[in-house]
Amino acid sequence: MPKTLWFEEKSVQTGWGVALHITKKLHEEQSSFQKIEVYQTTNFGNLLVLDGFIMLTERDNFQYHEMLVHPPLLCHPAAKRILIIGGGDCGSLKEVLKHKQVQTAIQVDIDERVTRVCEDYFPDLVTSNDDQRATLLFADGIDYLAKVPANSFDVIIVDSTDPVGPGMVLYATEFYQSCFQALGDSGLLVVQSESPLLHADLIEKIRANMTTAGFSQLNSYHFPVSTYPSGWWSATMAGKENSSLSIKNRDIKIQNCVVFTPEFYQGCVLSEARLKKLRELKFQPG
Repeated sequence: MPKTLWFEEKSVQTGWGVALHITKKLHEEQSSFQKIEVYQTTNFGNLLVLDGFIMLTERDNFQYHEMLVHPPLLCHPAAKRILIIGGGDCGSLKEVLKHKQVQTAIQVDIDERVTRVCEDYFPDLVTSNDDQRATLLFADGIDYLAKVPANSFDVIIVDSTDPVGPGMVLYATEFYQSCFQALGDSGLLVVQSESPLLHADLIEKIRANMTTAGFSQLNSYHFPVSTYPSGWWSATMAGKENSSLSIKNRDIKIQNCVVFTPEFYQGCVLSEARLKKLRELKFQPG
């Protein structure tokens, strides 16, 4: 019998792992920043892996991109100027540009090779890259934000890798202060904030850093992502004093969404009490 091939991601720290049945490796390279791999799977389409961590599959990436992007764009009363930090696969950019009121969408990712690889192996994600409202910059997002004038954006989306190594700076108070400065009076910041089950302490730290940076309103909300750690993911949205974290128009429909609806988002918001209970759900290795 032919050998069965699996891509496995395992975490000793959390005691969690996932495996996807693969048929072959389609691409591998070491960019200036990270190792990029693409695999063909039997049931989840093509799989993108960065430095050994699953970033997305063709089958389930909508769960992440829809829930990261649409809540802040619909909570803001007039989200016209959008900045994406990270997001080199361009899935978030695609969702942003579904909104007709968006006038400019700037994506700043440090690694151009991720985008070029996705153009070859994930064509559905890059369909909006040629939209006249889109600008793709390949640069350090932290340096970029430090130089933009105040009140430059209505929404900032941080579509980043996990908070390990160099990625930690995108979760620091100093970075959130730069975001606060760059946002307008009703501006909103949203960041991916890992698994509520496995990383509840990290979510608490993110929220504390956002508050220290000046944001006075916070919403953490959860949603499924089948191939991410625990299968349960979250994002945390931060607003200024005049911001709204609720979607006023519950009847709005976004083109070709699978999981996101305004009602689904509102039902996924994690209260302080629920976050506290999640932090208390800790188990010692047996």
